[in-house]
Amino acid sequence: WLLIFFFLFFSFLFSFLPQLLPLLHLMKVMILNVCMCLAGWHIILIPPLGNKNGVCNAPTNLLQNKCAYIGVNIGTDLSDMPHPTQVVALLKVQQIRHIRLYDADPGMLIALANSGIKVIITIPNDQLLGIGQSNSTAANWVKRNVIAHYPATTITAISVGSEVLTSLSNAAPVLVSAIKNVHSALLSANLDRLIKVSTPLSTSLILDPFPPSQAFFNRSLNPVIVPLLSFLQSTNSYLMINVYPYYDYMQSNGVIPLDYALFKPIPPNKEAVDANTLVHYSNAFDAMVDATYFAMAFLNFTNIPVLVTESGWPSKGETNEPDATLDNANTYNSNLIRHVLNKTGTPKRPGIAVSTYIYELYNEDTKAGSLSEKSWGLFNANGDPVYVLRLTNSGSILANDTTNQTYCTAREGADPKMLQAALDWACGPGKIDCSPIKQGEACYEPDNVIAHANYAFDTYYHQTGNNPEACNFNGVASVTTTDPSHGLCVFSGSRGNGKNGTSVNITAPSANSTSSGVGSDDLYYSRGMWSILTVILNLVAFL
Repeated sequence: WLLIFFFLFFSFLFSFLPQLLPLLHLMKVMILNVCMCLAGWHIILIPPLGNKNGVCNAPTNLLQNKCAYIGVNIGTDLSDMPHPTQVVALLKVQQIRHIRLYDADPGMLIALANSGIKVIITIPNDQLLGIGQSNSTAANWVKRNVIAHYPATTITAISVGSEVLTSLSNAAPVLVSAIKNVHSALLSANLDRLIKVSTPLSTSLILDPFPPSQAFFNRSLNPVIVPLLSFLQSTNSYLMINVYPYYDYMQSNGVIPLDYALFKPIPPNKEAVDANTLVHYSNAFDAMVDATYFAMAFLNFTNIPVLVTESGWPSKGETNEPDATLDNANTYNSNLIRHVLNKTGTPKRPGIAVSTYIYELYNEDTKAGSLSEKSWGLFNANGDPVYVLRLTNSGSILANDTTNQTYCTAREGADPKMLQAALDWACGPGKIDCSPIKQGEACYEPDNVIAHANYAFDTYYHQTGNNPEACNFNGVASVTTTDPSHGLCVFSGSRGNGKNGTSVNITAPSANSTSSGVGSDDLYYSRGMWSILTVILNLVAFL
């Protein structure tokens, strides 16, 4: 008790030193762990990674941002477009937290309210002239499509048109005016620091893209591009760029290898080398992003980050598009997601986030053009996956399976102590039946914390109706489409329990807390006063 008194005293003292909070919090956890070891208590407190909510803080300068994410574009050229509520339900199941719309459809924005999904909305190209010529038109658009929905719907950016300079040349003279008018409307509503304004450009505007160090924008468009970049720099916004290695590969007449376009491993002697910088490039995506950085630097803009607003690979094509296949689409998008989330950045900007939006959520069967133009989607209109992404070790985004055959298992490489703490919570306060992993039961073997955690995590996940948020457990669990059942040990998804969304009465405050408690099952719990102390000490540790 004396140790606890000193711990509480110093915790109170530390709370007045917020500038030292990260270091002091770690010291508190270390002191607490020592105290608990001396007292013989088996409690694990896990210091938070990042801030308390596990959210990566956005720095003032976006070029310092190392928090890469994957988003998805949502087109609507479908003969049977799902209702907005169905779209949002699919996004939640797939744990897609960032999307881009090609309009500002009020139905979608309403459906997205309070979902936590971050959205980029778009001013369609056919509305640019009016907005670029009139401040009041821009203000009305912002009032109707932003202010009416924000902050319930988390709008993070406004895309003013899309590839305007290559698809609607007559609107080029008013593009920057339209962007500035929209920004002024946001400024009047005090939203200019919360919602960025930019416009996606096609990489076809970048001439001589390889080697990247020689890249530059089409000089005939400098009267538009220079003021655009000046605006982006002054408002701390990003340059939106659409990157399509598929088209670069198709148009290269065999110069670009398929493996290089698909992010497949290639030997060092096959990598592309920038003769000016001697930098090696192992994939076309990084080369194009770096070409964008160099093209901006050619115009003396060196601190504008890049946001890739479109990238993907078609799963079907005409006879003259033999590489538009399911396997190649799966390979490209799976490797792209891994590459972005690994936060490796590019050779020119290593470690700097290049967040990317996959093109696209649905196959658009009514879209004009060739078969490949209709076949970029991850899902069909009915919600069935076009293919199941291969995302081992890439986090819990995009399980890409809507048949409810998804499972929640321990993340590879997770700390065994953290797994044990999460397992204890699931079998105690989580109120799941852990009897199948008792000695002599069907799921006892193999007798290790990973196997037992797999069963407990998956059972909890299915009891909460396959809610992706229930499969986290302080970051040691993730959703997978691989059935972890083995022998006589059959997991919940295999039995189909998840299909009906069966739920139980959960009284614990958080599905992902690792605070232990005393449950009816004594497999993992000792009984006594320490369960109360655990709650108190957890609260103190996170002051």
